[in-house]
Amino acid sequence: MKRLSFRLSQAVAGGRAAKAAPESRGVVLERLLRKRAAAYQAGLDDQEQMLRDQIRWSLPIERDPEATPDDPA
Repeated sequence: MKRLSFRLSQAVAGGRAAKAAPESRGVVLERLLRKRAAAYQAGLDDQEQMLRDQIRWSLPIERDPEATPDDPA
């Protein structure tokens, strides 16, 4: 039943007014975090793990500007 209500809420959210492209990576990350929280509350472990992977992938990578190319980051 939890899965059905989660899918219904996602379908309703998807059917709302057309969404514009995200303004920044931060907006994308915020949306992923909210979806992960909803999946956690619904007890959808597989979906939550998938969203955790997407969140990890979407995090910005900052490199040390003073590091030389030979230094491992």
